[in-house]
Amino acid sequence: MNQKVLIIIPAYNEAEGIRRVIADVRHHIPYADILVVNDGSSDLTGDEAAKEGVLVVNLSCNLGIGGAVQTGYKYAQRHGYQYAAQLDGDGQHNPRDFDRLLGELQQSRTDMVVGSRFMEKQGFQSTFARRIGIDLLSGLLTLLLRRKVTDPTSGYRICGPRAIALFAQEYPADYPEVEALVQLDNCGCTFSEVPVVMRQRLTGSSSIRALGSVYYMVKVILSVLITRTKKKEKKWDLGYEN
Repeated sequence: MNQKVLIIIPAYNEAEGIRRVIADVRHHIPYADILVVNDGSSDLTGDEAAKEGVLVVNLSCNLGIGGAVQTGYKYAQRHGYQYAAQLDGDGQHNPRDFDRLLGELQQSRTDMVVGSRFMEKQGFQSTFARRIGIDLLSGLLTLLLRRKVTDPTSGYRICGPRAIALFAQEYPADYPEVEALVQLDNCGCTFSEVPVVMRQRLTGSSSIRALGSVYYMVKVILSVLITRTKKKEKKWDLGYEN
């Protein structure tokens, strides 16, 4: 299979587990190129990834998840990839599900497909407190976009050419997953969800701590509402029309 698929793995201080994540991706998606975006890690994440012979971009400072992922989309666009998928560097996203996402993208002709852990409710379902926040964001997006959104915080997603071009130009900086769905809809692009089975992270801990959860929810909700006010009247094609 040669479809010019790029797997983007944003990673911050994932030296302990990054080689296992790469090996897992390589086993289940052997036809894809793998790009690890080392987001200014203070450990040996970049060196460990390089030992696996994959593409590695070492950012000179920590940009956060949004900057790291956008770096991947810029690389995908610049090198003409037809599809670009994001898989987290902590091992939560199971590459075994990847063909399901790719198949949905090709058959549905949407611009992006999101892996949802809540459609069939299998595997790791997140903590109770975090699930409350996800449900709130799911309800907000379902209301704003007038369609059911089950897992707005999932970072397991694959993009086609239009979404790659859009996100290469503009992508939310902090906690971008939710806002990116609104951004996509604003520009007349489409997305769908397919069920996936997520796992607990291999090593380390989430960047969103207990006290940070409140800040996260406030920031994301405000960002979503502000982004929604920027909805474009004309559909976005090969570039922004206004």
